Amino acid sequence: MKKVLITGANKSIGFEVAKQLLEKGFYVYLGSRNIENGNEALEELKSAGFSNAEAIEIDVTSDDSVKAARAEIGKKSDSLDVLINNAGVSGGQPQQALIATPEQFKQAFDTNVIGVARVTQAFIDLIKNSPEPRIVNVSSSQGSLTLANDKSNPYYNFKGAVYQPSKAALNMYSIALAFELRETAVKVNMVDPGFTKTDFNNHRGSGTVEEAATRIVKYALIDNDGPSGKFFSEEFFPEGVECPW
Repeated sequence: MKKVLITGANKSIGFEVAKQLLEKGFYVYLGSRNIENGNEALEELKSAGFSNAEAIEIDVTSDDSVKAARAEIGKKSDSLDVLINNAGVSGGQPQQALIATPEQFKQAFDTNVIGVARVTQAFIDLIKNSPEPRIVNVSSSQGSLTLANDKSNPYYNFKGAVYQPSKAALNMYSIALAFELRETAVKVNMVDPGFTKTDFNNHRGSGTVEEAATRIVKYALIDNDGPSGKFFSEEFFPEGVECPW
């Protein structure tokens, strides 16, 4: 049975990703910053008939928390088939370049970039032990420099000076990671779930969590001939077509 760790999996897109991978026969480590919230999500999954899951406390901004999560999972398994770095924050308001505070930038980068690096580095030994290891970093079309400068982009007028740079940095980190792992079986990709109706955007999105999760799950399941180091945004580009930077 393949095993997956999903950060930020106690609600919204991460929770739906967990459900879809459980349906596909995975054992799911339901990562949650707050273990109580994780356990509530786990009970919901159990009520829906899913048994191959457990809640794991993991705060991606904390070295100690991530190390503890790695140790806990390491007690149960010597490999991890899929890591989905889903946990993320917007950085709050305001998002204007001349007004946003240093604290906002620190929060966004600590979670969206450093947190991804922290978790990936902690679990890479288990990931490399899998015969078909996959890393999916949940990104955003807002992290594309090309789209940010495209006046035909429906989100062109949104210039989030905190959130967008953090996702652009995540994309660059992901490319560097894929390059370093190019001689291994590990596939690393970035996926934009789309403008999804969740707590993250006060439910202003147009897409559903089911659609968003399906996009992410696809790249958790790619075969050994699949892509690596690529950024996919099905909201803007046909299925399977890499988003231009």
